[in-house]
Amino acid sequence: MPAPKFYLTTAIDYSNGEPHLGHALEKIGADCIARYHRLRGDDVHFLMGMDEHSQSVIQAAARAGVTPQAWVDRMATTFADYWHRLHCSNDDWIRTTEPRHARAVAALLERIQQRHPADLFEAEYEGLYCTGCEEFKTGSQIVDGHCIEHPTLELIPTKERNHFFRLSAYRDAVLDRIRSGALSVQPEIRRNEVLRLLEAGLQDISISRQRQPWGIPFPGDAQQTVYVWFDALINYLSATGFPELGYERLWPADLHVVGKGITRFHCIIWPAMLLAAEIELPRAVWAHGYVQWSGAKMSKTAGTVVTLGEAIDRYGADALRYFLLREVGFDNDGDFTWERFDVRYNAELADTFGNLVSRVLTMIHRYREGTVPRAEGSTNSPFDKAVRDAVATYDEWMAGHRLQEGARQFISVAGAANRYIEEQAPWQLAKQGKQRELDLVLANLARTVVRLAILAYPFIPGKAEAVWELVCPGLSLARTSLEDAVGGVEGRPVGKAPILFPKPRLASV
Repeated sequence: MPAPKFYLTTAIDYSNGEPHLGHALEKIGADCIARYHRLRGDDVHFLMGMDEHSQSVIQAAARAGVTPQAWVDRMATTFADYWHRLHCSNDDWIRTTEPRHARAVAALLERIQQRHPADLFEAEYEGLYCTGCEEFKTGSQIVDGHCIEHPTLELIPTKERNHFFRLSAYRDAVLDRIRSGALSVQPEIRRNEVLRLLEAGLQDISISRQRQPWGIPFPGDAQQTVYVWFDALINYLSATGFPELGYERLWPADLHVVGKGITRFHCIIWPAMLLAAEIELPRAVWAHGYVQWSGAKMSKTAGTVVTLGEAIDRYGADALRYFLLREVGFDNDGDFTWERFDVRYNAELADTFGNLVSRVLTMIHRYREGTVPRAEGSTNSPFDKAVRDAVATYDEWMAGHRLQEGARQFISVAGAANRYIEEQAPWQLAKQGKQRELDLVLANLARTVVRLAILAYPFIPGKAEAVWELVCPGLSLARTSLEDAVGGVEGRPVGKAPILFPKPRLASV
């Protein structure tokens, strides 16, 4: 029987500047979900990429004295390098300047025109445009004459004749899909926000820009280019091979991971576009919160940014991955501070997980010459059962994309194992000659370290693989099931304990 398909996407990133921690939270969170689903045996296809058509790209290229294409090529390399450093395991990388994307955009518009021709029309548009959002702003989206998402940018008055999409015609259909759960929007607070927007009614939207030199030509109108957001959303289809036969092997997407600031596009406009084209809707959208600095959203335009480079360099990529998902979470906003980063690294990664691995491997070498002992009844011990129950809880959290809770469960199992060592005092058992009891404790602990390597893998893949090589040499962590790995641990040689999480002296930041 073929493995279940799981097609996962992140939002594609603007090419107007280097990535920051806000970008990283989304990519790390989605990668964590992808790795978890691979451990479950799912056939995962994980998509990331770049949104390269926008006024902000033209402006950034002009400031740098290069062409827009040269600029987006540079930015694509920069972003891809950072995601590689952060161990992102995406299977595809799409750029909206690629021919496959331009083909898909044209095909979707032509499909809407064929099936629902009244839903595409021309009209005059006048409004205020935010280059930070690449969106026209109205009403509550404007405070003191500025966009609420980009208060440092000036809104640009714009008046032109555009092509429009009859979004209003799809209000009820999108509302029904979300209410019924056919399109799941999570977390609940974001679902309620989207429902309120739909219940208030929808206006038809402009989907082209006039005389814009940088973009995808609007089919049948050489004077217009496709509006950047309409263009960008279609990337999720482009990566499946749409409109070629076989794109349904991946489509529909099982999960779109996006920031909470773009739920209107992904939970209202995108479903309406697909309904108009008579294409199946994605199954779920997860809208994460923002990484904040002293209570304010991290933003390039606002100048409140911790560079990814300095955050990675502090303790390494795995530590940053763990901190963001453990401290900031993946549903609400959370603060980044160097102080909290230091606490999580030292107290949880170094002193709890790293210390546990070191203690267990050291004792197996000291008392059993580096081989996990065979211990009758160890799999039925109260401690082993408690760990199995904790793993089941972890699985529930992760299946629901509750990554902060999953990270908390992982580290709590490590903490429980450290307490078990103190309670059982293996050094005393060895001194007293209680070999059977000592074997039981060591086997329980070795099995727990194997489990923890698997639980850690979605969050800290580099360190998890290092631990795995010590306790399951020759086996592939990414291709194993939890029960298979645990079942063969007794009688297996283990490596010597490394320092997994060194504690460098740090200057205060």
